[in-house]
Amino acid sequence: MAARIEAIRVVTTKAGSSEDATFVALYAAGTIGWYGPVTAEIGRYVEAVLTQPALGEPVNDHQRLHAALCRAIRADTSVVASWAVGAVDCAAWDLHSQLAQVPVADLLGATPQRRVPLYASWLSLDVTNGIPVAAVERVKRDGWHFTKWGLRKNPATDDRTAEAAQLAAAVRAMEAALRQKAAFDAVFTWDPEFAFLFLDELDPASVRWLEDPLPQCDVKTYEALAMSMPLALGERLLLHADAAAILRLKLQAFTLDVVACGGLTRAVDLVTAAQTLGVLVYPHGRSFVPAVHLAAAYPDAIAAVEYRLQWEPVRQQRYAQPWLPSHGAITVPRSPGLGATPRSC
Repeated sequence: MAARIEAIRVVTTKAGSSEDATFVALYAAGTIGWYGPVTAEIGRYVEAVLTQPALGEPVNDHQRLHAALCRAIRADTSVVASWAVGAVDCAAWDLHSQLAQVPVADLLGATPQRRVPLYASWLSLDVTNGIPVAAVERVKRDGWHFTKWGLRKNPATDDRTAEAAQLAAAVRAMEAALRQKAAFDAVFTWDPEFAFLFLDELDPASVRWLEDPLPQCDVKTYEALAMSMPLALGERLLLHADAAAILRLKLQAFTLDVVACGGLTRAVDLVTAAQTLGVLVYPHGRSFVPAVHLAAAYPDAIAAVEYRLQWEPVRQQRYAQPWLPSHGAITVPRSPGLGATPRSC
């Protein structure tokens, strides 16, 4: 008889004031499944909305649990609701895998790979006013699959054409410094007019992809941009969003966030849909731990997982067993579970 969820707790761990420190814990058959860290707001949502609907659900029936969670949030399309469902879903996968005594990757795929490629991102480093050579050289030596850098637009700049030319020059300078193409993330700071000004200044062949230039998912604008520029989208795809509309855009990369999209259960469906359309998946780094398990289970669909150089090492300090990359890849632990057990409660 399958174990059923007996209780859910939201636990706050010790952390700095600006760090996520909340973990979701699911209990069944004397075992605890964990996911975190998430924000305190997400934890409160789990307690208020998702705890009762999850109780009594079979630990190993992820589709059934996910459906119960979706019914509980009803028409709530907020970021917090989507993240909360994803956090409970990932904790359930951790619980299931611990009871089954196998890693989550082994539940997701028949023959998961044990080494997962990573690409490094450093979005807070300003590359628009000269390349920080020492930092770039250090990153280049670490053997990442490739790298991604921030390419934010300055809202205070009046000469938009000049700024577009400056950002294009930064892309070319980074390519020369790395001796290979890099990806760039505009971090939702551009508008459609500026995006096309940038296109006028840059040979698209010099960039691996341009990620999330617009603050909203403007499908028509993205459709036009994708004709001339390799695009990456998906980080803000939430539980109720129309993924098909994004995947039809002939993306260079689909950058879904495994927890934000609704958890591993939905992420499996999204990865399968992307693979059917020939779109490679590069999961967003905020949900690094479940993304690695997903990538291990679907190596033909997921080319690499993002490792956020400025944030992930800090997040890893929250775990009992930190995940440490080596030579641009991560080894999936052979121990049971997801690998998101908190260091202290």
